Amino acid sequence: MDNAKIGVVGCAGRMGRMLLKVIADQPGCTLAGGTEASGGAAVGRDVGELAGLGTVGIAVVDDPLELFAKCDAVIDFTIPAASVVHAELAAQGQVAYVLGTTGLDADDQEAIARAALHTPVVQAPNMSLGVNVLLALVERTAAILDADYDIEIVEMHHRHKVDAPSGTALALGRAAAAGRGVDLDAVAQKVRDGVTGARRRGDIGFAALRGGDVAGDHTVVFAGEGERVELTHKASNREVFARGALKAALWARGKPAGLYSMKDVLGL
Repeated sequence: MDNAKIGVVGCAGRMGRMLLKVIADQPGCTLAGGTEASGGAAVGRDVGELAGLGTVGIAVVDDPLELFAKCDAVIDFTIPAASVVHAELAAQGQVAYVLGTTGLDADDQEAIARAALHTPVVQAPNMSLGVNVLLALVERTAAILDADYDIEIVEMHHRHKVDAPSGTALALGRAAAAGRGVDLDAVAQKVRDGVTGARRRGDIGFAALRGGDVAGDHTVVFAGEGERVELTHKASNREVFARGALKAALWARGKPAGLYSMKDVLGL
């Protein structure tokens, strides 16, 4: 099989630059290009320069259609409004689409599901291989430990992150809820302030910390009488997310249309 031609939308951001580097360094892959929003400072620059690779002869463009037309797969860690547009382009061109954008609302998610009717879409709130192993462990642990064990999810990210709780924290909450056989929306406690009263049995609590340059720390606490079980994943840099996304892109290439997750990619 020929090298997979892979592009990155939003290539000048922190994740975008890391993706460019990881793709360029991966045997079996060809870096097809990248996009930025019209008027962005990176438009017209060489993608290799953005990734610290030197000049590679590929300029950043502001037309995503131009990128999708020459790719086997596109990776997207942008914003919900842009991702909806990108998903439609992927569907039109039947390009494998890897989506790591978080903060999507119900309408956004419906648009992603429509795109997946026409092309393979791998969507995950966290592309790290370790986090996806953690998700499986959390679901299993929640199934074993009953509601006498209170579940609290603590996450910390860099000061620039705009959504809270993180998409990964919510995914961990959904995994815990699935293990308990409950609906997360019915038991989630995302805000505590003032006199809140005693903790409700069976709730799944969330705490979001922001500061510095933390790439992503997540801990799920199962707190019982006399003991605690804590399952933790800490990312020291963004490369783990980029490598997971690239693994998903290579896996999705040639797959039937459908909405997939990293559980499918990893066979979990």
